[in-house]
Amino acid sequence: MHWTLVIPLKPLVQAKSRLSDTADDGVRPGLALAFAQDTVAAVVGCPRVGDVVVVTDDARAGRELAALGARIVPDQPGAGLNAALAHGAAAVRARHPDAAVAALNADLPALRSAELAQVLAAAGEFPRAFLPDAAGVGTTLLSAAPDAPLLPAFGTASRARHAASGAVELALTGVDSVRQDVDTGEDLRAALALGVGPRTAAAAGRLLIAGCAGDVSPSGT
Repeated sequence: MHWTLVIPLKPLVQAKSRLSDTADDGVRPGLALAFAQDTVAAVVGCPRVGDVVVVTDDARAGRELAALGARIVPDQPGAGLNAALAHGAAAVRARHPDAAVAALNADLPALRSAELAQVLAAAGEFPRAFLPDAAGVGTTLLSAAPDAPLLPAFGTASRARHAASGAVELALTGVDSVRQDVDTGEDLRAALALGVGPRTAAAAGRLLIAGCAGDVSPSGT
């Protein structure tokens, strides 16, 4: 089974506000873009992914992510994360009614294509499934088989909401890169320890040079 992944991205100037303890207002937009670029690059490289759709109204992000192979869908609802995901899934199925669709966070800078393939293979066994985040409270991926609605319920405590909606929780090991989203400085350090993509590595290096954060290097040096 090949999947279409739908990735939502808010305008970069609004993104990653919880990283304010690590990156200032002038740095966060570039950091959020780097996260999204490394995420999309890994998704495009996954053999189980046939198409990547990014839902965003940010012109810069749209250009950069389209250059990596994503199809950009404007966030016409403009009503938050779950509305954007529902809109993206509807746009996918308007073209391909039988598409298997998965929603994925845009802030997975350590994402590995092979680990994503493992998650999607497991998700294909169920009408709807989800992967909890590294904190065990949220969700990084939600899948829907061709005959199932996506029904996204991302946000605070989304793990419980997705379980309550009937989606099956994927209890997988060895897929840390798919679970490690980045909302805080601590999350960023955890992602760096896993090994991030080149754009995030460069952006994190600029954080250190600019003195915008404490030590965010994976080695602590």
